[in-house]
Amino acid sequence: MKKRCDWLGNNELMQKYHDDEWGTPCHDDRLWFEFITLDAFQAGLSWQIVLNKREGFRAAFDNFEPNIIATYDESKAEELRQNPAIIRNKLKINATITNAQAFLEVQKEFGSFDTYIWQFTNGKPIQNTLKSIKEIPASTPLSDEISTDLKKRGFKFVGTTIVYAFMQGAGIVNDHTVDCFRYKELQS
Repeated sequence: MKKRCDWLGNNELMQKYHDDEWGTPCHDDRLWFEFITLDAFQAGLSWQIVLNKREGFRAAFDNFEPNIIATYDESKAEELRQNPAIIRNKLKINATITNAQAFLEVQKEFGSFDTYIWQFTNGKPIQNTLKSIKEIPASTPLSDEISTDLKKRGFKFVGTTIVYAFMQGAGIVNDHTVDCFRYKELQS
C-alpha cells in the first residue's frame, strides 16, 4: 500500500488527482489556464467540490482554451451562470473571461505562459521537505510576488493563497510530505 499525503482522505477522485497530477511540473499553457481557473473557483470552497465538477467546467469553458474564453460575451456569461455543472459564481465567471484576456497578453509578451511563470523559480521546482500537512503554508513570499505581478497584468482572483494553490497543483513547488511516495518521484 502506497503512503500518501494525509490531506486527501479516502476519496478516490482526490487520490487519483494526488497520485497523477498534484505537484507534477506543468509546462502546458492550456493546463496552466485550467489550474488558474479552477483554483480561482475553489476560493472559499473545498478542492474536492471543484474536482467533482472539473469535467463540467471543461465542457462549459471550452476545455479551458483561453483564446475562446477571451471572446465570451455577456450572453455566454449568463449561460454559464445558469449551468449547474459548474460553480455558478458571477464574479468568478467574469474573472475567468478577464483572466483569459490577460493570459493571452502574457503569451504575447513571453511566448508562452509557461515561460512567464517558470521565470519566478529559474525553471526549477522548489523542493520542500515537509514532514506533516501542518507545515504546508497557505502562502509564501514567492506566491505574494507572483500574485502581485499577475494582478498588475490584469488577472482577477489571484490572491497569494490562490496563487500558492496553483503553484502546488502545477508543480512549481513540491509540497508532498517526505513520507509520501510522490515526494521522491517528483524530486528528479
